[in-house]
Amino acid sequence: MLKIEKFTLGPLATNAYLLTNELGQGIVIDPGMNPDMLLERIKDLDIQAIVLTHAHFDHIGGVESIRKSKGCPVYLHQIETEWLENAEYNGSLLWPEVGPPITTDPPDVWLEEGQALTFLGETFQVMHTPGHSPGSVSLLWNDQLFCGDVLFRMSVGRTDLMGGSSKELYDSIHDKLFILPDETVVHPGHGPGTTIGYEKQHNPYV
Repeated sequence: MLKIEKFTLGPLATNAYLLTNELGQGIVIDPGMNPDMLLERIKDLDIQAIVLTHAHFDHIGGVESIRKSKGCPVYLHQIETEWLENAEYNGSLLWPEVGPPITTDPPDVWLEEGQALTFLGETFQVMHTPGHSPGSVSLLWNDQLFCGDVLFRMSVGRTDLMGGSSKELYDSIHDKLFILPDETVVHPGHGPGTTIGYEKQHNPYV
């Protein structure tokens, strides 16, 4: 059984997730800005991958420091490949008061709809869930869903940034996330966790 740890990073309080097994291996999902506490936690771990739900700057600020220190590949949907290298695309140029422009090397592996990834001896299903950004993905492991900025507790991701679409976001939530079992635990990119069942009943945006 994997252990899930959450680290709230950077000025936008972005949730990064560390999943580990009993062998001292792990993967990191969305390592955000100012990742010192995360880097300290993983210093003695074998990090096998960095998985990005999307490439907005507040979710990628720790990518290079972890990739270089751990020598692990970075996974991202192909649509947003250029976003890692382009501070305009990833949004870090839009909020200079938050921090300097962020750029990283390209991803090592592309994610795509329906892909089954094997990490830490477990299988993760990739769902392409655009709307907040065109390459947003959600990662499902058993009854645990890591959905980036697609769905929050009683809220949803904004759609006014580059490539955003309210219709696509609505379709992603209803056609892919809301067909999951109600007990599915949602680990969002910001804020507290929730469940699919709770959001179906209480989320005023969907």
